[in-house]
Amino acid sequence: MIEIYNVSLSLEGKPVLQDVSLQINKGEFVYVIGKSGAGKTSLLRLIYMDLLPDRGNVIVEKFSSATIKRRQIPLLRRKVGVVFQDFKLLMDRNVFDNVAFALQVVGTPRRKVRSQVLNVLSRVGLHHKRYHMPEKLSGGERQRVAIARALVNEPFVLLADEPTGNLDPETAEEILDLLESINQAGTAVLLATHNYEIIRKYPHRTVVLDGGRLARELPDGIS
Repeated sequence: MIEIYNVSLSLEGKPVLQDVSLQINKGEFVYVIGKSGAGKTSLLRLIYMDLLPDRGNVIVEKFSSATIKRRQIPLLRRKVGVVFQDFKLLMDRNVFDNVAFALQVVGTPRRKVRSQVLNVLSRVGLHHKRYHMPEKLSGGERQRVAIARALVNEPFVLLADEPTGNLDPETAEEILDLLESINQAGTAVLLATHNYEIIRKYPHRTVVLDGGRLARELPDGIS
């Protein structure tokens, strides 16, 4: 579970989020929408504690932004998968090694690394391209690699920041189909987007940010 209580945040002296309260339950799929600069990315960064609030509290499972120590942040991030719009792949490593890296940095035994990587690549439909380099992949395939890397540590929640922003509509739908299947398997998904067509096609609870404030919640998406 993720609980955000009366959170306010400023960056470079400018308010980004103001008095935001939000709860994401286990296994839930939630969209965060709003105009550019509304605070969507900052909200996600607070959840994986790349940022800490100026006021209020963010609780992610047993971790609290009010008490977390720097050495504990890597432990938190093993439980939170993050997917970005621009993929952030390691261009000098193949698909297998990009995904394996997320396990290697936390000291996972080599045998377990191989089995977990092959399993998650099968889940995202890229087992047959495990030795391809990123430049040989389409945009949708690169995003699937990024999703596999985010999933390989078996997080309880997947944070996706505009994951379809660089993709054509057909590929964007393929990525949403994948995220839906991940959610149905039990992983919570929090997806920041400005693509309202996707929300209409794949309706879920939708949180609307406006000027850094939580303007409203739409339980069944947007009409």
